[in-house]
Amino acid sequence: MTKGLSLFEKRRRRNRTALKARSGGRARLSIHRSGKHIYAQVIDDAAGRTVASASTLEKDVRGTSGANIDAATAVGTRVAEAAKAAGVTQVVFDRGGFLFHGRVKALAEAAREAGLEF
Repeated sequence: MTKGLSLFEKRRRRNRTALKARSGGRARLSIHRSGKHIYAQVIDDAAGRTVASASTLEKDVRGTSGANIDAATAVGTRVAEAAKAAGVTQVVFDRGGFLFHGRVKALAEAAREAGLEF
């Protein structure tokens, strides 16, 4: 079943399976990291809709590089504020297949400091 999958895809599937088991109906903070940008969105899987999102492509953050820890921190803060404005305070962190260090860790810590619980 997992034959031929990349290590990234294996990590992503393993992470999503574990998230489904322990989500408890909470929204999911999903991230995507590319070479130039970082994206985050809070997804309500029960309703099948995105509650809040933020990325380095937004006008307020666009002036700086999107590929560094400072930008990831800004995105984490912005997505947490948008989620709280939408009434979501508890989420599960979906890092996909990305390792929890660097920009991913910075985004998660900034979201926690801005008030999201996970």
